[in-house]
Amino acid sequence: MSTTVATTEVLGLNHVAYRCRDASETARFYEDVLGMRLAHVIVQDRVPSTQEYAPHCHLFFEMADGSWVAFFDLADEDAVVQQTSPDWAQHLAMEVGSVEVLMSKKAVLEANGVEVLGPVDHGFIRSIYFYDPSGHRLEFACRTHSSDDIEHFAAIASTELAAWADKKAEHLR
Repeated sequence: MSTTVATTEVLGLNHVAYRCRDASETARFYEDVLGMRLAHVIVQDRVPSTQEYAPHCHLFFEMADGSWVAFFDLADEDAVVQQTSPDWAQHLAMEVGSVEVLMSKKAVLEANGVEVLGPVDHGFIRSIYFYDPSGHRLEFACRTHSSDDIEHFAAIASTELAAWADKKAEHLR
């Protein structure tokens, strides 16, 4: 028996994440060509949801409605070949309105036999991860940051991006 929750709890797109060849090149295109704001850059050695060792840079570009398009630049790879990309590097994240709704979504998924990873606290959003029947990785995310946090992230994003470019270059040597 299927347990359902009203679809109105899914507020919209939080972010969609894709691979990119080079974080700096991607930032130039999305900022200079598309006019999107580089809103946040996260550089990590481990994947927060799986703890897999995979040095990467995660860039977020803000859209007018407040949602983001995000990219992963992996230190070990300079080309984008989706067939060999780890599944966590490409997923669809859908926004929900609160941690309570996030947890209710987790309960519904689990009640329907879906394995759920999380919640994972990313420091500015909290997320759960799961797969659809076709094997696509999906995420429900709720924002846990303040407007001051986002302004701080945007203010340091270029510095974080430059540090990532140096780290990736050193890693590829």
